[in-house]
Amino acid sequence: MKGTAIGRLRHRLALEAVSRSPDGGGGASETWTTVTIVWAEITPTGGTESVDADALTGRISHEIVFRYRPDVAPAMRLRGASRIFEIAAVIDVDERRRWLRCLCVERDL
Repeated sequence: MKGTAIGRLRHRLALEAVSRSPDGGGGASETWTTVTIVWAEITPTGGTESVDADALTGRISHEIVFRYRPDVAPAMRLRGASRIFEIAAVIDVDERRRWLRCLCVERDL
């Protein structure tokens, strides 16, 4: 990530965290709240197809890079205008607290 141009951070994404509350029936309901808005670079890295319940489904994985934040965890997600990216891993690039690289899987809205 040395020499990353600021112009490559052209996607505005909401970093969201989940909060769970009991639903009274032994389960929990999930609510996603926005932690902050980040400017990021999104790069598709691969995709797969599988058959689930007699339907063909696809998964696309992405690498998303944005400025370092100490509070980002794999339990969070990133949301764009019409896209959701579930964070699978968070990497501190060069371990210098300058950039975060998140390995994500895009899912349907």
